[in-house]
Amino acid sequence: MRPVAAKNVERRIKMKRIKVIKFLAAAVVIFIVAAPVYMLVCSSVMAEDELALCYGSVIGDKEGLVKVSLLPAYPTIHWFKTLFLDTPEFFVMFWNSCLYTAGILTGQVLAGTPAAWAFAKWKSKKKKVLFGIYIVLMVMPFQVLMVSEYLVLHKLSLLDTPWAVILPGAFATLPIFIMARFFQTIPDSLLEAARIDGASELTIFLKIGIPLGKAGILSIIVIGFIEYWNAIEAPLTFLTNKALWTLSLYIPKINQQQAGNALAASVVMLKPAVLVFLAGRDYLEEGIAQSGLKG
Repeated sequence: MRPVAAKNVERRIKMKRIKVIKFLAAAVVIFIVAAPVYMLVCSSVMAEDELALCYGSVIGDKEGLVKVSLLPAYPTIHWFKTLFLDTPEFFVMFWNSCLYTAGILTGQVLAGTPAAWAFAKWKSKKKKVLFGIYIVLMVMPFQVLMVSEYLVLHKLSLLDTPWAVILPGAFATLPIFIMARFFQTIPDSLLEAARIDGASELTIFLKIGIPLGKAGILSIIVIGFIEYWNAIEAPLTFLTNKALWTLSLYIPKINQQQAGNALAASVVMLKPAVLVFLAGRDYLEEGIAQSGLKG
């Protein structure tokens, strides 16, 4: 009995060691991810002199290393007051970001949901070919499609308008792929039963497809918001009028003398994405797992 008891003790010790290692690894990852955000928030409430003291080697002409301060010596909301009260272009770009993001997400839901339902439940050999094309387009980065999109928008006289940003995003392929995976989990027998009861295809889609695929629709809204709220390539490529620029283009244009404004603007821009992520985290995890994107 003693050897068996000794083995059990050894197993328990190994399990505890594994748990400790996992905890330490998770703590390191959390620290690496959270440290920049923490520094950003703390730096946004630092006074100008303290910013120059800590980051003078980066944002100024001082030599030496960056000094990391865990807490600001004299916290101030000066930069936020300046941003909100003395920087009208900030609000213009903020509402531009809201407009473009809302338009893109609305288009993805209205156009992408029926397309995803067709890919998931449409019985045809051509469906596989079309879905394969969608997958190929999904993995292509913006830089590959940039020239063709630019030419199409130019032909339609949509360059330098809000539609130049909204339309390409509204017809993105990734949302359709994710929602199609959700719709594929709906049993065909349930749809056949509805057809036998006299339900039309539109009724089946509205009364069965959308309620059962709600998690997939909400997950693409969360993914889309985070992606397009922070988008910089499309606005920078298709918009030349600064009055139409997004908040993501406002921050890089702040010079070194306005580092405090840049930090405050970064915090403001971060908050909506964080709130949306926290609100839709469960749907996002379910969407990633269902779509097969989970590593």
